[in-house]
Amino acid sequence: MNMKMKLFSYNTVNTPIHNLSGLTKLMCFLFLTFAVMFSYDIRVILGVMVFSVAVLRLSRIQFSQIQLMVVYVLIFLLTNAAISFVFSPEQGVTIYGTKHVIFKLFGSTYLTQEQLFYQVTKFFKYASVVPLGMIFLLTTNPSEFASSLNGIGVNYKAAFAVALTLRYFPDIQRDYHDISLAQQARGLDLSHKAKLTDRFKNSLLIVIPLIFSSLDRIELISNAMDLRGFSKSKTRTWYASRKLASNDYIALALSMSIFAITVIVSVFINHSRFYNPFI
Repeated sequence: MNMKMKLFSYNTVNTPIHNLSGLTKLMCFLFLTFAVMFSYDIRVILGVMVFSVAVLRLSRIQFSQIQLMVVYVLIFLLTNAAISFVFSPEQGVTIYGTKHVIFKLFGSTYLTQEQLFYQVTKFFKYASVVPLGMIFLLTTNPSEFASSLNGIGVNYKAAFAVALTLRYFPDIQRDYHDISLAQQARGLDLSHKAKLTDRFKNSLLIVIPLIFSSLDRIELISNAMDLRGFSKSKTRTWYASRKLASNDYIALALSMSIFAITVIVSVFINHSRFYNPFI
């Protein structure tokens, strides 16, 4: 299977990020995400984003693994920015308390420096979370992730369901790829040369067998879990869990420090969650 088919697949690579405990990566992800969500200071947000991209490169995640995800995220961010401006074109003016008009758009609607700054800040605010999610998703073993969730108090049944879901993504991709090749070998045209309606109908011929194969796999896994007495006990042990090492404590301290800096900047320097360069 090529790299594009491994979109949501966990890859075992010997990097400092992969070698961290699943619990450590979960806590670091939460601290950094809370830091970004708490602050509207673009300086802090860009700092976290640069840090996230550096960690992304350190984890040696290939762009082909995240290419489709990046495209979807960009579409979402641009759509969100457009909708936000249409429904509240002077939100920035309300937040920052000043109004510097760049030019008039239509009617009584103006593009202001405050609104543009607010939209840019909001764009990078959401975009900075994406590398964090990608790092966590693609460097954490699903079983270890489940043990991490259970370690912070999540019921082990729910944690195990999450692990099965993450493991299921590569299986669905592989099955879709295999069924698609089999159907194309039978003369099914899925290329761009075919009409859009024909491609949609032909895609259904892939989706339907994919659904039935998924149901068969679900039944097989459910029967196997029942035969092994899953959920009989209130607690369980985890084969994939690992104890925290020195690198884990360093990573936790670093992420906690970033979160603390974010709070300090907002509370004691900006005296607000928003950084106001117009005063």
